[in-house]
Amino acid sequence: MTWEEVLAIALAYPGVEEGTSYGTPALKANGKFLTRFRAEDESVVLVDVSFDEREMLMEAEPQTFHLTPHYRNYPSVLARLKTLDAATLRNFLERRWRNVSAKKVVRAWEEAHKAEAG
Repeated sequence: MTWEEVLAIALAYPGVEEGTSYGTPALKANGKFLTRFRAEDESVVLVDVSFDEREMLMEAEPQTFHLTPHYRNYPSVLARLKTLDAATLRNFLERRWRNVSAKKVVRAWEEAHKAEAG
């Protein structure tokens, strides 16, 4: 994946916009952190990931999921874009988006997607 592909996925959610975090390209939903690009290892920061889930991900896919000491005490994991699957990224971003968005926005989005699928 590329950062541009990350943008395409994330910007499809209501209220998501481009910004910066720690001087790097980032995405925010309703002004709250969604993810950011880490140029030093070409990864994205995925948040709202429990410590148990993070350990499982790093064990199952060490080529994709990893951690630096900075993130050790936070419920997050790093994912290398080169090996990250688009569907997996979409799931993580949607989870975070749901957690930081207003319930009425999430309901409206769900209704719109239900209508599209139906």
